Amino acid sequence: MSRGELADFLRRRREALRPEQMPAAAVHPPGRRARRTPGLRREEVAALAGVSANYYERLEQARAPRPSAQVLAALGTALRLTAAEREHLARLAGQSPAAREPDRAPVPADARMLLDRLGSIPAYLTDERQDIVAWNRAAAALIIDFGRLPAEERNAVRLSIRLGGTFCSAPAGAEGGFARQAAAQLRAAGARYPAERVLGELVNEFAAHSPEFAASWRDHDVRPVPTLRKRLHHPELGELDLDCQTLLVPGTDLRLVLYTAQPGGASAAALARLAT
Repeated sequence: MSRGELADFLRRRREALRPEQMPAAAVHPPGRRARRTPGLRREEVAALAGVSANYYERLEQARAPRPSAQVLAALGTALRLTAAEREHLARLAGQSPAAREPDRAPVPADARMLLDRLGSIPAYLTDERQDIVAWNRAAAALIIDFGRLPAEERNAVRLSIRLGGTFCSAPAGAEGGFARQAAAQLRAAGARYPAERVLGELVNEFAAHSPEFAASWRDHDVRPVPTLRKRLHHPELGELDLDCQTLLVPGTDLRLVLYTAQPGGASAAALARLAT
């Protein structure tokens, strides 16, 4: 159980809630002082979760014993957590056992076969550390020839730092972002594998490089970002507006990352030329 991380996660989720989202009787008890800060008060969350205010206060102060599964479920409902946030809460509280180290099994043959069958769709596989462990020819042509990189640089986070805006940016109005996605995935991996030293190194590297990542990391943002809009700057094909989709490979820590374009557009035509 990580009491400090659990306390920080609960506090940030409580402060992110707005009183107007909650039942009036729970957040505006008669005779209370005027609200000075955004978010709910500790005693309000405690009332919504059906626990004592003193116990909840000790949870946020990292002084309480491990909460039960029933208490975590009640807190998840009170704080309106998503499924990903509930899972993260359970891991922080020690209800979902942490693994000692990631499974370094070879990439499954069927996953490699899928990459090859995607043909002109650039795609690669990443593990829990964001290491790029397999890719197809289209991905090497679109992004970089991963096979020529040293193993330690074959990492999505480190490539983002290295390539930066010369390779990829977000189109105007695009929501989310790789930094937020990386923060969510590394947070979840860190809770699952707390002894994994490389995860901490990646967090420190990217936080120093990206204010957006640092803010998402501080906020314990673990919500998945399944689709990103990216504008890629290719040296031969020019600017490409692409959707970057991430899918979890069942039964593994692997994620399949695919780049696609809107059919009929210039970017789709460029991807087709890339394949030839």
